[in-house]
Amino acid sequence: MHAAVITFPGTNREGDVARALKQAGAKVTHAWHADYELPKGTDLVVLPGGFAYGDYMRTGAIAARAHIMDAVRAHAAKGGYVLGICNGFQVACEAGLLPGILMRNAGLKFVCRMQHLRVERNDTAFTNAYTAGDIIKVCIAHGEGNYICDDETLKRLEGEARVGFRYCDAAGDITKENPNGSLNAIAGIYSENLRVLGMMPHPENLIETLVGGTDGKGLFASLGKAA
Repeated sequence: MHAAVITFPGTNREGDVARALKQAGAKVTHAWHADYELPKGTDLVVLPGGFAYGDYMRTGAIAARAHIMDAVRAHAAKGGYVLGICNGFQVACEAGLLPGILMRNAGLKFVCRMQHLRVERNDTAFTNAYTAGDIIKVCIAHGEGNYICDDETLKRLEGEARVGFRYCDAAGDITKENPNGSLNAIAGIYSENLRVLGMMPHPENLIETLVGGTDGKGLFASLGKAA
């Protein structure tokens, strides 16, 4: 797996995600927002977390219009893999790679803490190292993680099983734990072909026991198998 990790002005998680990918055996190349092309041989594009362009206008709005995003959209259109984490999820939605939008958290406060997620399916390139229904614990750090879409889009996402992860408690109950007010406790969604995943939580920060857990490793191990 050859992964291209995109850096925008204000991105701050590119090193973390690159380390997680390398740990899983991927080759990692860094790309810059002003580039016009992805590195040759790119299989996976990663849009990392941070505050691209300082989150001016709307989160992800300026980054979605950067030169490199034309190449990312072309990559996705050809069936290439794309992973957007936190700010990267916001960028992916603004760029039209995924439906819906991320709004201010329901409590209007930045939330930074450990969070349980329920893995909704394990038959994708991003989740094959998990089991459907697994409860994993990773971390969240966002102020605009409230996933919103229109009724028809929500019906389609649910009907097509395109919700990748949901916020939940330790028992897997999604009705008691929703840190940002996201519709249906949605923490991550897929594109129609299941090759683009956007998620608010940060699996890249839970790959070592030293920092509190390794539940995030499964996502990167999954991508390694997809090579």
